[in-house]
Amino acid sequence: MTESESSNIDVIFSPEVINNRVHELAGEIRNAGLDNLLVIAVLKGSFIFAADLIRALHEVGLSPEVDFITLSSYRKGTQSSGRVEILRDIDLDVTGRNILLVDDILESGRTLAFAKDLLAARGARQISTCVLLRKELNRAVDIEADFHAFDCPELFVVGYGMDVAYRYRQLPFVGCITRD
Repeated sequence: MTESESSNIDVIFSPEVINNRVHELAGEIRNAGLDNLLVIAVLKGSFIFAADLIRALHEVGLSPEVDFITLSSYRKGTQSSGRVEILRDIDLDVTGRNILLVDDILESGRTLAFAKDLLAARGARQISTCVLLRKELNRAVDIEADFHAFDCPELFVVGYGMDVAYRYRQLPFVGCITRD
């Protein structure tokens, strides 16, 4: 990223603030008493958050198995298409398992609801959801996250794994593009 590109992004959540909150979340998840835990990260946007959260879960004494699912409703756009697609499915059997579904952001709710319904249909015992960011808006589906790090303003955000047209995922913070 060039200096001019980074100067076009306002920091909303700094790396330090994110790190502290991720460790708090790990404690909250541990206290929920989820045994036989399987963490399923929704790719691609959650990959950095999920990695940090999984390491923090280890630090608080949990040893979850980890798998990944790639879902998309955005593709290269900045607004949901309204249709969720499975681009890559999980490998592990979820039957009878406690699942922690980790996603980057809860907006319309379509992706999280789709993933939760999919795992329930496959026999998961309990599915808890954890998102980095929760936007307060009229959701397209009725779903709330069981765990969330931050409430997010009504802005299109990038960084910490989240992108626009495959750019800005590498930023160590969550920010908002101020101009193109």
